[in-house]
Amino acid sequence: MPNFAGFITIDPKRSIGSIVAHVTMEEVATDELHITEHPVELGANITDHAFKKPADLVIRCGWSNASLGGVLSGVKGLVSALTGGDAFGSDYVSGIYNQLLALQESRIPFDVSTGKRLYTNMLMRSLSQTTDEKSEYTLMVTAVFKQVLIVQTQATTLPSKENQAQPQATGETSDTGTKQVATAYPAPGGWQPPNG
Repeated sequence: MPNFAGFITIDPKRSIGSIVAHVTMEEVATDELHITEHPVELGANITDHAFKKPADLVIRCGWSNASLGGVLSGVKGLVSALTGGDAFGSDYVSGIYNQLLALQESRIPFDVSTGKRLYTNMLMRSLSQTTDEKSEYTLMVTAVFKQVLIVQTQATTLPSKENQAQPQATGETSDTGTKQVATAYPAPGGWQPPNG
């Protein structure tokens, strides 16, 4: 009897969170840079006028009840049906579909690994599947993902004006509204004293 303990297993690269597809037909990734359309001052730092948008990813992938996992799941579903359990949705592909729906509904960022790159902090924007007479025992989905840009901010408190040597130069800023210069025009008939 052969000993399989010495075999090295290599985990598949492609995954949606912890869910690994049996087959991936297409991966379409979009990385976009938003660039200002306004004129930029000569000599200005161009990086102040452009920013990277979150990554978009579309994956078409599938699973089958004919796989080893599907066969084992089918046996469990058959036993459940024979013992009075509910057979609806107990097959392998229905279980995978429910996992994908739960991942989408959780709204917790996860990683998506493709053949080219690892995408972090992704959410599933949409999940679509079609079942027809040829695909009853398979699950073919198109999943659309969007990256969430996660940042870390900090708040600070400035010392009060009384504790500053030059509060006019180093004090907290305050919003005093927009100021505009108004042109003064003399009243018709000339100037009149305020009390007369």
